[in-house]
Amino acid sequence: MQDLLLIPFDQYWWAYIGFIVGLMVILAFDLGVFSRRGEVPTLRAASVRSALFILLALAFNYGLYQFLLHELPTRPDLVGLDHAALARDTSLEFLAGYVVEYALAIDNVFVFVAVFSYFAVPPQHQQKVLFYGILGAILFRALFISIGSILMQYGWIVAIFGIFLILTGLKILFLPEKPIDPSSNPIILGVKKIFPVTPAFHGDKFWVEIDGKTWVTPLFVALAFIEFSDIIFAIDSVPAIFALTNEPFIVFTSNIFAIVGLRSLFFVLQSMVKAFLFLKYGLGVILVFVGLKMVWLNDAAGGKFPISWSLGIIGTILAVSILVSIAWNRSRPAGDSST
Repeated sequence: MQDLLLIPFDQYWWAYIGFIVGLMVILAFDLGVFSRRGEVPTLRAASVRSALFILLALAFNYGLYQFLLHELPTRPDLVGLDHAALARDTSLEFLAGYVVEYALAIDNVFVFVAVFSYFAVPPQHQQKVLFYGILGAILFRALFISIGSILMQYGWIVAIFGIFLILTGLKILFLPEKPIDPSSNPIILGVKKIFPVTPAFHGDKFWVEIDGKTWVTPLFVALAFIEFSDIIFAIDSVPAIFALTNEPFIVFTSNIFAIVGLRSLFFVLQSMVKAFLFLKYGLGVILVFVGLKMVWLNDAAGGKFPISWSLGIIGTILAVSILVSIAWNRSRPAGDSST
């Protein structure tokens, strides 16, 4: 891991603030303009919104590249370095991080579908759960990234995270997937111990007052499970991006851009979950690859494995897993739902 930071927080704190303000505007616009209370988005509307979020991330990446092209030559600590190459590699790091996070976000959709099915969440209330779930995910990711930026300065911590990612990837590849069981989740059990849970939904309310006592609804329990699942996903995804870049700003922004588009992505993919049968194996290979970068490949490449190679490898793995999934589904007899 290289020690030089191109976007250190103490010098570019205003960039973080500006990004967070812009994020709040995007979320407010998405909630107030694109989303109507109690409305289930059509596949076309959700697809358009997903495409807009992707274009927004790409536009941000281009803006970041242009900013670095003009900013880096003014930095006294970067005299003598190839500023154009640094700007290019940093923008590729953002793109690679965004692609990895977006792919892992698709894996989140599988969990959301299972959770909504288990709790029988009405379709018209799913948007609200996802919106607050995303807000919680942003806060958790910001916390995890802050901690990670400190821990990743120590080589032995990097090695531990790398080994963890490799083991996680191997688990996905070779161990059978256990079905999701929210009934045994410690967070769900904890919520039920603290609050009484109403047997039925009360519109889109998370809690209600009954006879002077606060009851939480199944909608709140579903939200609690989603927040818990995102913490688990963050344990994989945050170290995975730190394997691609040592810039906390890149880790934060690529993470958040993938997360904010997750709500629209859910409504695009919820009916196509089984169509991506081999995607999880692709994600497993990617986690093994980024883990190897942390424990071996970066050192073997003289300090940092080329980001252009990383992006190409990750893109190829995702493309192959998606194409194999499509080919597999086309080869199966109509009506065959076996996996």
